Order: sequence, then structure tokens, then C-alpha cells
Amino acid sequence: MGLFKKNPFGHILFLKLWLIRILGALTHRRFKGFNKLEIDGSEILRNLPETNVLFVSNHQTYFADVVSMFHVFNASLSGREDNIKNIGYLWKPKLNLYFVAAKETMQDGLLPKILAYAGSVSIERTWRAEGKDVQRQVKMSDVSNISKALNDGWVITFPQGTTRPWKPIRRGTAHLIKKNKPVVVPIVIDGFRRSFDRKGLRVKKRGILQSMEIKASLDIDYDNIPVDELVEKLEYAIEQHPSFLKVIPADEIKSEEALNKEREWRY
Repeated sequence: MGLFKKNPFGHILFLKLWLIRILGALTHRRFKGFNKLEIDGSEILRNLPETNVLFVSNHQTYFADVVSMFHVFNASLSGREDNIKNIGYLWKPKLNLYFVAAKETMQDGLLPKILAYAGSVSIERTWRAEGKDVQRQVKMSDVSNISKALNDGWVITFPQGTTRPWKPIRRGTAHLIKKNKPVVVPIVIDGFRRSFDRKGLRVKKRGILQSMEIKASLDIDYDNIPVDELVEKLEYAIEQHPSFLKVIPADEIKSEEALNKEREWRY
């Protein structure tokens, strides 16, 4: 790797490499120490193409979710089987790994800005800004940047655009999939909301079992599937379709709703 070689977004890869190494070392115990991360399906990652892969996941904290995925992805690509033991995998991390995040979130403080350099594709939300509901046009530069990231490697997105469970998936994700025709890999996570604060920076409770299930890529007829049908397919894939509420104990649903109302967790 050249010392000043850059990725398509102008980020110096040598600097990004060391940021990932340092941040990975600092956060490893959050998933393999203070709490335990149970992983299922990591072998799927090793069989994916190098570029044009889109991971879609439910969302529970601003940053802990995606940081855990950086650990799991790199551990798997280094030969780990459903575990993140021995952080030697951070020595040669996947540098063309990106995540989609709200621009205002990634500009809120020094640490988010550092995380942004490590792999964020920052976009302006069209439905919410500064804690208020808004309505604005999609910026074509944002769409172009996500496509650019897909052309360069793997992209993680949280299509609900919020850390609140059971919220509808944004139709923009479906349009993005139909346009770029990526391999779409669903991920379902749990336990992060209980173990971290809403930003995912502070460990709120120890001894929590976190889980991450990586599912097989979706079979999608990109040219013929209607947007609404694709949205519903994604909701089922990340287990956020309203029908999943029927299989959750009533007391857990009530607790989750009360937690959401109290904290107003937003992405």
C-alpha cells in the first residue's frame, strides 16, 4: 500500500488503516469482555464478492452496531469462525468497508468525525434534522456517494433510519438496490440497546448477551420487483416486519415501547 494512496472519497488509506487498528483495539472488550457477542453465519462473509455488497440491518445504537460489524467482518475474513478472538485480525482490516450514516450525527463531536474517516458515507436525512421532522429532496450527491462506495467495496446500511424498532424501511433503500443491483445480505442484531447508551459509546450494563445473525444473501429480481414488495422483503429479512410483533411476549413489547418513548432514540 502506498503511503498516500487514497480511496474514492479522498481518505488516505494508511491513515484509515491505523484508525481502524486503534479504534478496534479500544473497542474489542465491549464485545469480547464486558459483554459477549454471539455470532452466527460468519462463513457467509468469506464467500461474498469483493465489491457491490450491501448489508442491511436493524439498528439499536448510533455507533456500537457498526463497530461490532467491523470486528465481525474482519475476524471472519481472517478465518475466525463465529468469533472475534485474538484481535490480530485488525492488522490487515478490510479498507473498502463503509457504512451509511446521517451527516449531522457524524459531525457531532471529535469521535464521530474520526469514525467517519474510518468508513462513513454521510448523507443528509430527508425526513428529520436537528430533532425535528422535515421534508426535503434527496441529494443526488448522497445517492452517488453510496453507489461509489458499492463500486469500491462493501456498504452497511440501516434502512429504517432510526434506532427505534418496528419502524418502516425507507423506500430509498429499495431504489438504491434496484439501481445498483448489489448482493444484499441481511443482518439481525440484538442486545446492543441493553448494553450501551443510545450513542453506543458508553457501556451501560455489563454481562449482556449481544447477538449478530448474518443471513444468506437475498434472491432479488432487480428489474421486475416493485419497490413496495422489495421494502416488505427487507422488513422480513431483518425481522422488522410488523408480523414479528406477534411472536414477542407482550411484556417485552411494552417495555420496549416505554424505553423508546422515554429516550426518543433517533438515528
